Amino acid sequence: SVNEDGAATVDFFVYNDELLPITVEFEYEIPFNGEADGPESENIASGGNKSFTLAITGIDVWAHQADSKEDFKITVTLVSRASIPQPLPESKEASGELQIPRVYSLEVDVSDPVGPMNAGSEMSLQVTVRNNGNVNDRVGSIEVSDNCPLLTTDNGLDILTTRDIQSGQKTEASITISASQSHPQRNCDVEVTISSNGAANTGGSDISHDEVRITVEPPPANEEQPEEPDDPNQTVEIVSSNLPFASPILTISMLILAVFSVKNRF
Repeated sequence: SVNEDGAATVDFFVYNDELLPITVEFEYEIPFNGEADGPESENIASGGNKSFTLAITGIDVWAHQADSKEDFKITVTLVSRASIPQPLPESKEASGELQIPRVYSLEVDVSDPVGPMNAGSEMSLQVTVRNNGNVNDRVGSIEVSDNCPLLTTDNGLDILTTRDIQSGQKTEASITISASQSHPQRNCDVEVTISSNGAANTGGSDISHDEVRITVEPPPANEEQPEEPDDPNQTVEIVSSNLPFASPILTISMLILAVFSVKNRF
């Protein structure tokens, strides 16, 4: 079976049941675009056998579906007997099976805040979880932590534990962060840590975390209130009148009549 690094090791041997020593050459066929590192040729004594190791590397396990199986092949060709080249080389083949492992790999990313937040307010951050593994998975556990005691978070990320994420796909959720009204001006680091549910079920562990820094500033200053009288006992009097409003036209007419009346006295 291939490991998560895309490597495998195959041990094999060649037995010479002839009366003469032989020289053999090896060829390898590796599936999943893997690379072979093994012997190219060897001399084997009469009646003897030799063991060899074939190292297989370079398989991209993330590029192949989990549990996929394909055969590899080792071809051994007898090219000479007692150092005499064979006009018709004889070949034999041996094969085995390589299996792509299940790779659980979740990656969490927390969006950066658009700016600072004020004490007594809330801020929403988007959290993205991507499945970089080669098998369907989901979030197993979530932990949100911060270094500011007057900062709180909601449980908006709990929904991530209910969603299956296909290989190469992602899912998103939002978390709301609240700062107490009495929160001092401070930079707060908020960290989100998730684990793979699939890895936990197979006895493994896959943890991913990301953090962002949030700046908490004092609440906005209150709007200016009307000025209070210096003397709290001072009484402000409001004078009102019930007299009817006299329009400018009426006032001018009254003045004209008054002038006319004076002139009649002469």
